[in-house]
Amino acid sequence: MTITITAFESSPDRGRGLARDMRVRWALEEVGQPYDVRLVSFKAMKQPAHLALQPFGQIPTYEEGDLALFESGGIVLHIAEHHPGLLPVDGNARARAITWMFAALSTVEPPIVEREAAHYAERNEAWHEARQPILKGRIRDRLDQLSSRLGDSDWLDGAFSAADLLMVTVLRRLEGSDILGDYPTLAAYIARGQARPAYKRAFAAQLAVVTATSPAFE
Repeated sequence: MTITITAFESSPDRGRGLARDMRVRWALEEVGQPYDVRLVSFKAMKQPAHLALQPFGQIPTYEEGDLALFESGGIVLHIAEHHPGLLPVDGNARARAITWMFAALSTVEPPIVEREAAHYAERNEAWHEARQPILKGRIRDRLDQLSSRLGDSDWLDGAFSAADLLMVTVLRRLEGSDILGDYPTLAAYIARGQARPAYKRAFAAQLAVVTATSPAFE
C-alpha cells in the first residue's frame, strides 16, 4: 500500500526543513519506505476533507490503506514500530527510546515554540522585550539538562533512533538564534543528524517543493 503524507503547499519556513513533515519524511527515508506527498494550501487545511484527517487543521498527516494518522510524533512512532531501523530490538532500550521521543516533543520543544510564538504574536506589544529573558531562560534550562545528559555520546541512548530524529528536528528550531552557540555539544549533535544520508534526502525533498513553487528560487 502506498504511503501518502501531507505537507505545506507554501511552507512558512521557506525551505529550511523546519516544517513538521520533515520529521515524517526523514523517518520514512531512514527505513527505506517510498511515499507520496499531497501538498495542501492553508485554505484547504481548514476544509472538511483535511479536517477529517487532521482535526486541528495542521500538517503532516499520514495515510496508508485504511489507516489515517496525524501528529508528527505519533506518525514517526508508527513508522518506527512497523519498520526496522528506528527503534532498538531490546525491550528496555526500546522503552527508553520511546521515552526520549516524548521528552523531545513534550519537554524540550514547548519552550522553544513558546518563544517563536511570542515573536510572531507579541513582538509589537510593550511587554515583548521584557519577556525575552524569561523565555530564553526556560530554553536554556532544558538545553543545560539535555547537554549534560548527552555528554560525549553521539546519540541519546546508544545507537541512533527515532528519539534522536525528533530531538534533532526540535533543536533545529533554534538555528539562527543566539542560544545554540553556547551549546557546542548540542550543535555537534545536530550536525551528526544532518549528516545522515536519510536526513539529506528528506531535506532535499522538502526543499524541492519550495524551489518549484517560489519565485524567489527561480
